Amino acid sequence: MISTTVKTYRNAYSGLSRSTWLLSLVMLINRSGTMVIPFMTIYLTSTGYSIGQAGVVFGLFGAGAFSGAYFGGRLTDKIGFYPVQLITLTGGGILFMVLGQMHSYSLICLFTFLVSFVNEAFRPANSTAIAFYSKDENRTRSYALNRLAINIGWAVGSGTGGLIADVSYELLFWIDGITNLFAALLMWWFLKPVNYKPAKKSTDGSAPVVHSAYKDKTYLWFITITMLFASCFFQIFTNLPVYFKNDLHFSKPYIGFLMAINGIIIALVEMVLVYKLEGKRRSTVYIIFGVALTGLAFLMLNLPGMGASLAFAMILLITFGEIFSMPFMNTYWISRTLPSNRGQYAGLYTMAWSAAQCLGPLLGAQVAEHAGFNVLWWIVGCLTLFTSFSYWRLHKASA
Repeated sequence: MISTTVKTYRNAYSGLSRSTWLLSLVMLINRSGTMVIPFMTIYLTSTGYSIGQAGVVFGLFGAGAFSGAYFGGRLTDKIGFYPVQLITLTGGGILFMVLGQMHSYSLICLFTFLVSFVNEAFRPANSTAIAFYSKDENRTRSYALNRLAINIGWAVGSGTGGLIADVSYELLFWIDGITNLFAALLMWWFLKPVNYKPAKKSTDGSAPVVHSAYKDKTYLWFITITMLFASCFFQIFTNLPVYFKNDLHFSKPYIGFLMAINGIIIALVEMVLVYKLEGKRRSTVYIIFGVALTGLAFLMLNLPGMGASLAFAMILLITFGEIFSMPFMNTYWISRTLPSNRGQYAGLYTMAWSAAQCLGPLLGAQVAEHAGFNVLWWIVGCLTLFTSFSYWRLHKASA
């Protein structure tokens, strides 16, 4: 039994290219240095700015991320994924260190936008690179490995950042900058530039590919659905902990445990599950199922007698919903691309998540404040099930 389990895990991680592992390591280092973001509001309010002013800064952070994803995708198609990754990692590192030296509110706003713009421009290039270095049969696993790196990096960065912030907030900016520069150096040293030539047919030959992602109506519909789903999904990390604390009166350690369970299960299960499922069915089948699980998980929050055990079950359900849906969303958008337009597709996909990360928590908080959390969970749960139905329509239309 143990030997079979070990073999399954080994097979799940085997067969991926050296470059795919290196790109995931670069992402891990990059995200491990993302220490400023979780503590930005505390930093600003502790230095004399109001919560409202901090909210404006975060709004600019979101705007920078959205526009950075767009230009990063366009630039990737123009000059290739390799230089864009080097430029953004290096530029982001320098900008983080500069931001830490800014004390004027207007300059903090400006450099927050620039930091977010440059950092998010990295993601379409990184996604395009993963597609280039992976094969059709292991592409979903390659993206799952990258997701694993992001999750671990975020956990490490958030945890370490709390300790460093206790010593010095300014030190957070220096460490963020240094990790960016180290990731750039690592990529420059171990991953050499490659010829980036357009192909004449789609990645798997099965999907109709148009020259521009912005003219691909099916893909634009997919992006719209994904943004709606992501807006609901991001409630997990923003409004859900507040609900656990204020309405269910869970202790902070237990809330932390529930949030940690999500990342732990992803780390333990996702690669193996993707290994078992990859290539068995069309990617949209898994997306439909995973998104439906997520919708049911949100609706669970309105069950009578919601307590610690049901909250734990809800987190389990939503985590498996994430595992089934998100890796295969990457598979879907890649299947519609050519190397010559892959940056546009990656940019649009990144933009959808960036927009949702701003709009979802903001709108969710307004609903919770004015109508209560129960109304929020009904809305979010039903909207998520609607997106599952919309993915099903997309699946049937492209059959």
